[in-house]
Amino acid sequence: MPVTTEPPRPLASEDVRLALRAATLYHLEGATQAEIAAKLGVSRPTAGRLIARARAQGLIRIEISIPDELGATVHTELERNLEQNFGLTEAVVTSAVPDGSPAGYYALGRAAVGVLARRLHERDTLGFTWGPETVAVAQALKPRSARCATVVQLDGSMTTTNYQTGVDFTLGTCAQLLQAEPVRLHAPLYADAATVTALQNDSLMGRALEVGRNADVMIFGIGPVSTATTLFEGSYLDTALLDELRRLGAVGEMGGRFYTREGADIDSSLTARTVSVPLDAVRACPAAVLVSGGGNKHEAILGALNAGLADIVVTDIDTARWLVEHKEAAPR
Repeated sequence: MPVTTEPPRPLASEDVRLALRAATLYHLEGATQAEIAAKLGVSRPTAGRLIARARAQGLIRIEISIPDELGATVHTELERNLEQNFGLTEAVVTSAVPDGSPAGYYALGRAAVGVLARRLHERDTLGFTWGPETVAVAQALKPRSARCATVVQLDGSMTTTNYQTGVDFTLGTCAQLLQAEPVRLHAPLYADAATVTALQNDSLMGRALEVGRNADVMIFGIGPVSTATTLFEGSYLDTALLDELRRLGAVGEMGGRFYTREGADIDSSLTARTVSVPLDAVRACPAAVLVSGGGNKHEAILGALNAGLADIVVTDIDTARWLVEHKEAAPR
């Protein structure tokens, strides 16, 4: 005998009145279900059912309105699209677009501090990679913005040139303002494979890398594969290495480790020579915060999101729109 499913029956007039009263009290007046039950003379479960019935019968319409004066600075719908398209826990979109200068990242840094204020806890370890984005985060920190137990450097920074990575400023400022123990990784970003193995076995370097791999929160920027990247400017890479990486399909790097536009890790001649936490440790971090933006980093950010390197992204409005468009245009 076939079974038919009937649509919900319309509520009787008394049921409609009670459902509307319950929904009004709950959604407009902020009453709890216990308070609604007491006011209407019903049980608490009945109050919950009345609210659910109002929803099921289409009696409730919820509308969120952004005031005109905030429309240019609040981008909640775009943030929601980013979260849905890339499976993110949270997206934060700023109106200011980085211009490539160190000062241009300040708006992103300030927004990232807001994320840390909500996500970082007193017993947590915060890991960071060096670069202009994390320098901007350190600059935007204020006393009592947040607090944690440890701040650790996730990638080596020493180089043969007098290049200013900002790692000392970032580590020192974050440790001071977050009231945390600083853990410095006194190592180059790239070395020969035997030296990397020795550094990993060294008690001091090994501890720093282990603390970094297990950080509760990681915050990092990313770089493109071009002569405009900080790795090239600091003489960590030369044109021959850039050519090799491009041939392998690299579009971006995090902590000196490279990946493709589709999110696959790149296995290059640099892989065994890199002193930083592996990308799998970033993927395993419960709160990996990517802070980056600007037109020259669009492909790199897309690759990082496709690689699953971020749970939370802080970026600018132009980059956010580009990411949503290109994710939706990608073949399924």
